[in-house]
Amino acid sequence: MKNSRFAPAATIWASPPPVVELPDEEVHVWRAGLDVPPEALAQFHQLLSPDEQEKAARFHFEKDRRHYTAARGLLRTLLGQYLGTDPKQLHFVYNAFGKPALASASSPVPLQFNVAHSHGLALFAFNRGRQIGVDLELVRPDVATQEIAGRFFAPAEVAALNSLPEEVRTKAFFNCWTRKEAFIKARGLGLSLPLKHFAVSLAPGENPALLSAKDDPDAPKRWILRSLDVADSHTAALAVEGREWELRCWYWA
Repeated sequence: MKNSRFAPAATIWASPPPVVELPDEEVHVWRAGLDVPPEALAQFHQLLSPDEQEKAARFHFEKDRRHYTAARGLLRTLLGQYLGTDPKQLHFVYNAFGKPALASASSPVPLQFNVAHSHGLALFAFNRGRQIGVDLELVRPDVATQEIAGRFFAPAEVAALNSLPEEVRTKAFFNCWTRKEAFIKARGLGLSLPLKHFAVSLAPGENPALLSAKDDPDAPKRWILRSLDVADSHTAALAVEGREWELRCWYWA
């Protein structure tokens, strides 16, 4: 089910081994195309719970229904592999801001996960016992405007963005956007954590980092941000709480 529509990433994505294990000191990210063959889509649909199937049916566009079904089916498939259980039997719970987690009956181990998908490409992030968030965005120069940056970025981020040469500002904008979204998703607080209340690095070539957080001055010491090279068309970022972990990236085929 590997999708050739997206240029292969130039970094770390590898074919997974026959059995993928997830030690406590590892973080795994899977990359997958969502335009899967009809027979695979039908299999994914059968894995979904009734409420997930109903949600898929409510999408107005067929492409959105297919992408949601593939993403949710893949999530269940990967979770089932890690847990050694039937993916159809997994149950999810959601916090007050909509962040999903496995119901305790479905997960005898502290498995954490997060998902992002955009325009036919998806990322699935997993680890044990660490808060984690992943974000993926289609690069659109028409979105990377000073007006949007001024509305959503911290003042330090806006200043850093404006200091860069114009030809790299779109890349820097989406570096900032995906890192902020990954951090918010990891925290599980939604927009109750204002985007302007924390700052990340954004310049191309600069190490990804959480620079400051008004609600938690010690957060930059605890959180690690990573850029993920997924495709020329997209920008992606990962946020993980805690240090001393190793990243492994697989592609779903």
